[in-house]
Amino acid sequence: MRPRVFLADDHQILLDALTQLLEPECLVVGTAVDGSALLLQAPRHDVDVFVIDIHMPKVNGLDCARALRQSLPQSKIVILTVSHDPNVAAEAMKIGCSAYLLKDEAGDQLVKAIFGAVRGRTYVSAAVDPATSGVTESSRDTDLTPRQSEVLSLLAGGLSMKQVAHALGVTTRTVAHHKYTMMASLGIRTSAELYGYAAKLGLDQEESNL
Repeated sequence: MRPRVFLADDHQILLDALTQLLEPECLVVGTAVDGSALLLQAPRHDVDVFVIDIHMPKVNGLDCARALRQSLPQSKIVILTVSHDPNVAAEAMKIGCSAYLLKDEAGDQLVKAIFGAVRGRTYVSAAVDPATSGVTESSRDTDLTPRQSEVLSLLAGGLSMKQVAHALGVTTRTVAHHKYTMMASLGIRTSAELYGYAAKLGLDQEESNL
């Protein structure tokens, strides 16, 4: 049986990408672009797992998690964020969240985290390191991870998402997730703008031998 999942993130483009990523393994029963909408809609759905961003308008993700643990204790919560702060991760787990996952890992780990949560398991990203606790959220929003840079370089070099997936040994859905996560984090709305950003970084020079 597919877990019933509710997604909450303030970037609609990322919600769309996550929906595509999770299906058909999960059933996405609803989405919300701010914390207030999440708390309003949550009781209307039979949800196994909530996947929640931390930094959302109106009500932040941790406060949403606290409220959901009180009102819907049978549902599990997975935090999906860009924050590497171990103190934030510790607070999320203290509240009773089942997993703390970084957005750039979602393509490979989100489905596993959701199924693990349903089975009563917990997970905290290995990338959450005390050495990074001083990094600000704003800087994380605009810095690309090594994997994102690799994906963007290949896409900007002219490869299709299917070709990039083949080159990196991942699924096309994973490549799409990386692409749309970058667009959401950078505030970019079109592929052309993303590839223009790649050119400014010198990431459009990748030569393909495929």
